Amino acid sequence: MIKTIVEHRSIRKYKSLPIADELLSQILEAGTRASTTGNMQLYSVVVTRDEEKKASMAPLHFNQPIVKEAPVLLTICADLNRFNRWCELRKADAGYDNFLWILNSVVDASLFAQNICLAAESEGLGICYLGTALYNAPEISEVLKLPNGVIPVTAITVGYPDQNPPLTDRLPLDAIVHDECYSPNTEQRINEIFSEKEALESSARFVAENGKENLAQVFTDVRYKKADNLHFSAKLLQFLKSQGVDI
Repeated sequence: MIKTIVEHRSIRKYKSLPIADELLSQILEAGTRASTTGNMQLYSVVVTRDEEKKASMAPLHFNQPIVKEAPVLLTICADLNRFNRWCELRKADAGYDNFLWILNSVVDASLFAQNICLAAESEGLGICYLGTALYNAPEISEVLKLPNGVIPVTAITVGYPDQNPPLTDRLPLDAIVHDECYSPNTEQRINEIFSEKEALESSARFVAENGKENLAQVFTDVRYKKADNLHFSAKLLQFLKSQGVDI
């Protein structure tokens, strides 16, 4: 399992081979074995295999080609609806429609999603996370007919890999591990942590291609701009409220 984890690659090209129903069911079943808040399983997944439906979803994921090319698209949702509905039918006064519980359900959904990815990769399949699910959650919700309390958290493409890309760089372990208490991010520490990433040939290329002074500016000025962040944050917050989440 550790070998599967450390060799993870995001796959963006897939062979035109279907995934057997039995295998997909096994992978999703493995997802349900993830840890979950109070064994409440506050998540759901919408499986999309229909070509027309995938085509309708593609613009909502910024027209990334893999949405249509992968044999399976999984939309992972935080789901407060199912448990709240159960409580309602059992005359139990549920308090699971607030900020705390949307966070709990997002954690549940994320653990579920990661188990799915590990199971898929262990069976020779490739996956790619699509963070765009949060950017266009209202539109995705409409296409998938999601009820109140069900929020798209991420989407995952799944299929047999048609590429073997190099491993993506990661920060050194001591950048994220803090012994007993959090170590201050001093200027020296930040410089040390990011030095290897900034020295990569790919990083230099990104900086040059985008006409920036450094890699940090590629993130702030090109990839994840403040104006976009504020726009999509407001959009998501409004959607959560419309879905009955008390924030």
